[in-house]
Amino acid sequence: MLPNGLKIITESMPGARSLSLGLWLRSGSRRETAAENGISHFIEHMLFKGTERRSTHEIARELDTIGGYSDAFTGKEIVSFNAKVLDEHAPHAFDILSDMLLRPLFREEDLEKEKGVVLEEIKMDLDSAESQTHELFCKKFWKEDPLGWPILGTPKTVKSFHPKMLREYWGRHYVPGNMLITAAGKVKHAAFVKMVDAVMGSMPKGAPLPALPDVNVFPQIAMKTKASLEQAQVCIAAPSYPMVHVKRFGCYLLNTILGGGMSSRLFQNVRERQGLVYNIGSELSLYRDSGAMAIYAGTSPASLRKVVSSVMEELRGIKNGPIADEELRRAKENLKASVVLGLESPGSRMSNLARQEIFFGRFLDLDETIASIDAVQIADIQDIAQTFLKPENMALTIVGPAGTEKFTRRDLVC
Repeated sequence: MLPNGLKIITESMPGARSLSLGLWLRSGSRRETAAENGISHFIEHMLFKGTERRSTHEIARELDTIGGYSDAFTGKEIVSFNAKVLDEHAPHAFDILSDMLLRPLFREEDLEKEKGVVLEEIKMDLDSAESQTHELFCKKFWKEDPLGWPILGTPKTVKSFHPKMLREYWGRHYVPGNMLITAAGKVKHAAFVKMVDAVMGSMPKGAPLPALPDVNVFPQIAMKTKASLEQAQVCIAAPSYPMVHVKRFGCYLLNTILGGGMSSRLFQNVRERQGLVYNIGSELSLYRDSGAMAIYAGTSPASLRKVVSSVMEELRGIKNGPIADEELRRAKENLKASVVLGLESPGSRMSNLARQEIFFGRFLDLDETIASIDAVQIADIQDIAQTFLKPENMALTIVGPAGTEKFTRRDLVC
């Protein structure tokens, strides 16, 4: 860690010729006020619009010249700017990324153009029934917290952004104490730290961000009619342990058994046996202090009630059990393979270093993760299911042509 609070983490990968590096913020859209909703994502866009040293075209041209690949994304609790290059081009790539983050212009004319780009991105999401279903679920489930707000913001908030507003938000968040730099691949830690220190070591630390307030969940039934769609998109969800909880590996295995692949209970029953859907699956949305397990499916209005009742039947089955030893073994092997295969590239290792530090404050090596998965017992999974899969905890969100169907909490008994 540099004296100004900027932490640097690297992982050397023998045999690699490339290097992936990332500049990370330890905060994302969850830090926004209602008036700022979407500003984290908007600033991510604006940092590519030129600096005091480089134009937009020069940023793109220099990355192309060194054969580099760059990307950026905004999440609810993190923001990332990253690049992958041959190891000899790492100093140049870092110079470009750090220049973008430290010396943005935020010009009025660029801002107005980028508003049009982001508004089109919002429209693209509005044209996706799956995205609308997810956003409506989040809005209702975390209704009193920015976790429930769209990362992109709304047309109203995006149109209200101005250079002073962006610069003030950037000035609070883009400071060493709220940043992290990671690299993986062909990298020597001491040399990498020296390179970063030369560019960012003189930055003032900046004030720490205030603690986040406690977050509550509000499981609700929400239906949005869209007669233009052929399918009704369904989301059935329940709370979960947060990302840092000791029982999170049990949550991952519960998710795998329930809807994590083609051999999962939901896929086999609702699609293969009954033919009610084309796609159905479950996913975990885990944050520092909250979480949800959500099941997504698309079906015709005529099959909507049957799909909901079939999902509830599977939830009851996993609560009441018992889960077979062989089913748990398959789920563990599936999850372990996903973890291992997902960490074979420098880019995934670089991202893993950042997420481990930001959310856990320490590095969990692969052996520790595998051991934690293997340690989960059938009773652990059923305890999680019995804790969260209760009628009062269930949320139901439907977007599309629901016909005359109406759902009440009695339809969510599990």
